[in-house]
Amino acid sequence: MDKSLNSGLSRRSFLKASALSSGGLLLSVALPGCTAIGMKNQGMVSAGEWQSNAWLRIDTDNRITFILDRVEMGQGTYTGLVTLLAEELEVDPALVQVEFAGVGSAYDNPLYKLQITGGSTSVASSFKRIRLAGASAREMLKQAAAQVWALDNTSSLHCDNGQVIHSSGKTLSYGELASIAATFSVPEDTALKSPDEYRYIGKYNKRLDAQQKVTGQAVYGIDVELPGMLYAVISRAPAFGGTVKTLDSSAAKAASGVVDVFQLQAAGRSGVAVVARSYWQARKAQQLLQIEWQTPEVAPSSDAIFAQYARDLDNEDGEQVRDDGDYNAAAEQAASTLSAEYQLPYLAHATLEPQNCVVKADADGMEVWAPTQSASMARVAAGKHSRYSLDDIVIHTTWIGGGFGRRILQDYVAECAVIADRLQQPVKLIWNREEDTAHDWYRPASLHRLQATMNADGKASGWQHRIAHPKVFEWFVGDAAPAQYPFMPKFMFPMLAGAGKLGEGILAPKDSSGYEGANDVPYALDNIDVRFIHSEPGVPVGYWRSVGFSHNGFVTESFIDELAHQQKQDPLNFRLELLARHPRAQSLLRRVAQLADWGRPLPGCHQGVAIHKSFNTWVAQIADVQVEGKTFSVKRVVCAVDCGQAVNPDMIRAQMEGGINFALTAALYGNITLKDGAVQQSNFHDYSMLRMPEAPQIVVDIADNQYDPTGVGEPGVPPLAPAVANALFAATGQRLRRLPLQLT
Repeated sequence: MDKSLNSGLSRRSFLKASALSSGGLLLSVALPGCTAIGMKNQGMVSAGEWQSNAWLRIDTDNRITFILDRVEMGQGTYTGLVTLLAEELEVDPALVQVEFAGVGSAYDNPLYKLQITGGSTSVASSFKRIRLAGASAREMLKQAAAQVWALDNTSSLHCDNGQVIHSSGKTLSYGELASIAATFSVPEDTALKSPDEYRYIGKYNKRLDAQQKVTGQAVYGIDVELPGMLYAVISRAPAFGGTVKTLDSSAAKAASGVVDVFQLQAAGRSGVAVVARSYWQARKAQQLLQIEWQTPEVAPSSDAIFAQYARDLDNEDGEQVRDDGDYNAAAEQAASTLSAEYQLPYLAHATLEPQNCVVKADADGMEVWAPTQSASMARVAAGKHSRYSLDDIVIHTTWIGGGFGRRILQDYVAECAVIADRLQQPVKLIWNREEDTAHDWYRPASLHRLQATMNADGKASGWQHRIAHPKVFEWFVGDAAPAQYPFMPKFMFPMLAGAGKLGEGILAPKDSSGYEGANDVPYALDNIDVRFIHSEPGVPVGYWRSVGFSHNGFVTESFIDELAHQQKQDPLNFRLELLARHPRAQSLLRRVAQLADWGRPLPGCHQGVAIHKSFNTWVAQIADVQVEGKTFSVKRVVCAVDCGQAVNPDMIRAQMEGGINFALTAALYGNITLKDGAVQQSNFHDYSMLRMPEAPQIVVDIADNQYDPTGVGEPGVPPLAPAVANALFAATGQRLRRLPLQLT
């Protein structure tokens, strides 16, 4: 596990105890305040400054409330993080009530130094610190009981099911002890449970949010309703960078229920907003707008984008991100080489819940209800596009109907903030499916060139991988950098974004999304050269489930398969031999081969294998694929995952199953194309999703070990496409190097 996930963990600095107004116990997260770029040494911000926010509350009526600092968008953080708390607090997870966190630096993801849910880090980054909160509260409650019973120590006490129990059998509930426990300091030496003591971790499989969802109690962003609320829709320029050339809004303004029609600019996009007293009134009036759009001089089409990538690969050395041995020498001495070019398209997120936001603005400030993956970035977006300072903006995070990285970008919040600020009334903005498809922040398209060298003995001696790809970070940093420095005035936000692009401050100095999964290719080859060429076509891009691993997992696992066949070796055994330095990966490959009965596919099928490590998690998959002429179907996917300690095993299986079907959708259908700067797809009829009859049988096996947990939300995605492509090669002899996969 990446040490940075739990770096600097200190009980004294991490938790603070205080009393609730009701007399109960409040445990707060307390983290050092962030220092401004270049300001620390000037004494403008104290390194010892503290920001505290509630995390765990125990009320005198026995209510236990956990403040969830990661959003729930179906990936299971609601259940997973409560399980960690409940394990150490000695209560059934179902007894813990959950509230979504507002904005607060104490809720920052410790890996990113930003309040964000992404990178499959929720459980991994919280495994120790949330357990520590529960364990600390447990020990403080035992101390309170010892005081009530006039005991010298707590050795005769234990906790169970929300009670402190004496060896004599007498009990006190947590609620009865909460006000006394609040007077104690957080203990310095609280021991966490050992794995053999776990009651819930690795065993708890109930989904805590299921009842709220199936009964309609869960309020998603699109469900939010406020008194006097207006409804807004926006017509946006079809071409990226386009603007309004002429506008005739007279008919729309005269339509029933319309309150306002006006041009707006938000999050780098131009459009025309229609605001009405109902959603359908706004949609009907939108159809009456007469807009002539000005297309920018540079309005790329798909062919031109890949031609640009090819030129950049021809002309630029780029950034060397891996340099093992001496690839040039290996190439000069090679007896033979194997070369290939891979091309991957733009992809939309296509979340089930389209983008939406509710904003209330008045003289007292601004409130935002948003299905966002980053409450702090949502606050920055609202502040940048309104008259309000960040201190005057409150963010309410809602349930989220699918994220996949789309809701890290805050354009829908920015747009709604502009409208609500203008009207000084509550406003709900809703994107329809067509708008969501045509104005996404897409998984970047990319072009890859690979070459492998063989020595005189016919053995693979070198590996070269060159990648042309835009930088996602540059589209993200505009809201992210100010969110890390919320005490800075708004006029400094552009400076913060610029500094972030240069790697200043605490933002990551490099954007690895273009080459992650390629720079750490695990195979034991003596000479490895991986280079990344930044090529920017101007199409908005964002984080898409598994990010760069989704590109590079397909490319590297397809090319290693090519190399295995060139060497006339079994693809599974070839991988096993080259993974000698990674025993966990070898073990996983052997396990998936056993479960899939490698070499004996399902009747009428051929098999393909792939293994990839992303977000510190190894996933191996074998696909059984049946081919009929130029069509094919995936009949079964066997998946083995090593994610360290399993917290909720059924949740892990669900994430692997969801990731496989998500990845299969992309492998079969995913393709966003552009013409004159505009996206050509609009809805599910031309941007297809996997249908239920197409879904394969999925078998998931979870490695049993006690390493710290690693990510599970995204690692199921990268191996799927190469496993299917490799099976298609086994069936047809066609090596498919483009997505979506199509036989000829």
